[in-house]
Amino acid sequence: MAGGPGTPALAIAAGRAGGLGFIPAALKTPDGMAEDIAAVRAASVSFGVNLFAPNPVLVDRGAYHRYAQALRADPGHHGVELAAEEPVEDDDAFPAKLDALLADPVPLVSFTFGLPPASTFAALRRAGTLAMQSVTSVEEARAAVEAGADALTVQASTAGGHSATLTPGSPPAPVPLTDLIALVRQETTLPIVAAGGLATPADVAAVIRAGADAVAVGTPLLRTDEAGTNALHRATLAEGTRDTVVTRAFTGRPARGLRNTFIDRYEDLAPLGYPALHHLTGPLRRAAMAAGDPERLNMWAGTGYRHATEGPAAAVIAGLASDL
Repeated sequence: MAGGPGTPALAIAAGRAGGLGFIPAALKTPDGMAEDIAAVRAASVSFGVNLFAPNPVLVDRGAYHRYAQALRADPGHHGVELAAEEPVEDDDAFPAKLDALLADPVPLVSFTFGLPPASTFAALRRAGTLAMQSVTSVEEARAAVEAGADALTVQASTAGGHSATLTPGSPPAPVPLTDLIALVRQETTLPIVAAGGLATPADVAAVIRAGADAVAVGTPLLRTDEAGTNALHRATLAEGTRDTVVTRAFTGRPARGLRNTFIDRYEDLAPLGYPALHHLTGPLRRAAMAAGDPERLNMWAGTGYRHATEGPAAAVIAGLASDL
């Protein structure tokens, strides 16, 4: 869970609870990633590192500037003035992070957003690292298998945060996670990790019966003691009054979060374009968080967010596994 909720403390708690925690390397510098890896290694638990693999959605320049102008004209952004620069289209320092992981291998690396080339999977295998690819359809699963992935994270549209789809401009039609797991299982014998909307022991048991070997959860951990979720996000989750919707308004890439005024106002205006829109709206989101304004902040959450509870992560993890 990049952007704050995923912390070394949460990864350590998951490892000590019998799971496998992930360090979110996305949106961090290579040095920041290395610091988090060192912190988790010191706890002597198994862990993985997740990277945003390059799959840029280049924004249409005209659409970008029209969107930026609409945002600038809104008086409600807590005094933030957006500059008129050209869109920022970076790769999140992916090559440097990958080089660091090859030079100092970790047990597992997972990729989302994009599918690295076969040479990347081969290089990680030579380094002694397992490589896992996030997919959202049977077609993406086939591509990941062909590229050399060691395992698949199969994500349903009910997941909180960004969709892992490789085609954000035309994401696959929603399929219930149990059905999607069964379909992917017909295609491969690779280990499958189920993800998306898993919030109760019954949810977890159902996907294991459908053919998953393990589950990945994020939203149920957002309110735990070890998560880095900001106070405003936590409080809004606890209220439990909002629907979740998929939006590109904040980052230019489809992501599920709690519905608010920003999404309602700007979803139809926002073009596709990641990471350009992510960088454009960043100052607005930071100002909203500082002002305690939930109507202008991205608050990622899956469909089962009302089951997220406070307390130690270990208790949440044990509860989710209680029907297995």
